[in-house]
Amino acid sequence: MTLAIAVFAVALAAIATERVDRTKAALAGAIVMLLTQTIDQEHAIEAIDFNTIGLLAGMMLMVKITEGTGVYTWLAVKAGQLSRGRPVLVVVSLVATTAILSAFLDNLTTVLLVVPMTFLLADALDIDPIPLVIIEIIASNIGGTATLIGDPPNILIAGETGLSFTAFIANLAPVAFIAIVVVTAVLYLAYRPRLQVPPAARDRVLELRASDTIEDADELRRTVPILVATIVLFFAHKALRLEPATVALAGATVMLFVTRQSVERALAGIEWPTLFFFMGLFVMVGALEERGAIERVAEGIADLTDGSRTAEILGIAWASVLGSAIVDNIPFTATMIPIVDSLQGDGGDDAYWWALALGACFGGNATIIAAAANVAAAGMAARAGRPISFMTFLRAGIPATLLSMAVATAYIWIRYL
Repeated sequence: MTLAIAVFAVALAAIATERVDRTKAALAGAIVMLLTQTIDQEHAIEAIDFNTIGLLAGMMLMVKITEGTGVYTWLAVKAGQLSRGRPVLVVVSLVATTAILSAFLDNLTTVLLVVPMTFLLADALDIDPIPLVIIEIIASNIGGTATLIGDPPNILIAGETGLSFTAFIANLAPVAFIAIVVVTAVLYLAYRPRLQVPPAARDRVLELRASDTIEDADELRRTVPILVATIVLFFAHKALRLEPATVALAGATVMLFVTRQSVERALAGIEWPTLFFFMGLFVMVGALEERGAIERVAEGIADLTDGSRTAEILGIAWASVLGSAIVDNIPFTATMIPIVDSLQGDGGDDAYWWALALGACFGGNATIIAAAANVAAAGMAARAGRPISFMTFLRAGIPATLLSMAVATAYIWIRYL
């Protein structure tokens, strides 16, 4: 356990200080775990969430293929014109789109769709895209909290408890809505100086003809309908008993057959460093789980709360924030589920599960590695030549997390305690 914690801490420090490329740091940490037999290869492979990897690869592939059609530029121009180039309306429209899509698709898929559009919109308006991308990442995690399918921790909880789609909406959507309004307002005020649109850029966007941005109409007619159909399938994937990765990879495969691009060129568009970063991170976290480190932390909650229902529920929420910020909210939630199940007893007190969901989902905003959507968006930003550093995200993520958890704590207290 000591070795697993030490290796993970060193890798995390390397990522945070940016002295070593994050993918290199994650892979090095994973290899050290394997070489020291802190985790064996079989369990390391089991620790890798291939649903996340498959979803990422499939969506990256489809975004790359459709990018050449000009459809994202068209969407960016339309968004800029609808907002009249006003920064506050740009932020509101992007946040609303991101939050709604995150709730009914999932936050990882959403950022893969909206981030390319955001860079193009920022270029058109001649503003810094990084504040917009950071706000979108945070909005995706909060928006994804609202439904069963919006964020992976909720999917894990639903799988364990059988709680319905409507139960998630009834219990989590109200607090997610309040949190996203509060957090967006604060982040906009913080970033406002960097979001001033020059009058010339505003006039230029308003004068553009969106139809002129379509670069390859034939390719658009072949590929974009497949992307739209894939998104529609995401809404129905639970009813069809299909995993999101299966849907994404199916769409990507069909698109490869209809596009004029070569397979080699299309596959070159996948953010391979991001995928390998996830693999390394999953293996390191798997080693922490294998050696009981995460479970030890989770069990400490039970000891500290001393049987008090109020303390247990609030302790679960805030411990989940801390755990998710450090080790990614997916594996932390998986580890917490049996602990929460034990704490709630035989009465079936669902408030314990809502506390876990809120803590894990909102905690996904704390650091750049706390949620899959964060890592994916950061990878796309780096590929666009505008990397988001660990500390840059932290300066926005920590206040956003504390604000949203303050709202969540008040909500839990009023509704469940």
